[in-house]
Amino acid sequence: MNANVEHLMDEALALSPEERSAMALALLDSLPGEDSSVIEKAWADEIRRRLNALDSGAVRAIPWAEVRARLDSL
Repeated sequence: MNANVEHLMDEALALSPEERSAMALALLDSLPGEDSSVIEKAWADEIRRRLNALDSGAVRAIPWAEVRARLDSL
């Protein structure tokens, strides 16, 4: 990294988590790439797929307390 980027990184890391999150999203949005509508459609399709799996009983939801207990045991 050049000195300019290092300075910007230091400044960014001094921000609150909310401010860093907003900055990260703004930077990601500034990069060339997929049209956001393509990404939004992919997320909508994934959400629909997961809801259908829950509704059909193919998968079951796990309560957060159980998930947290599993993570804590790692």
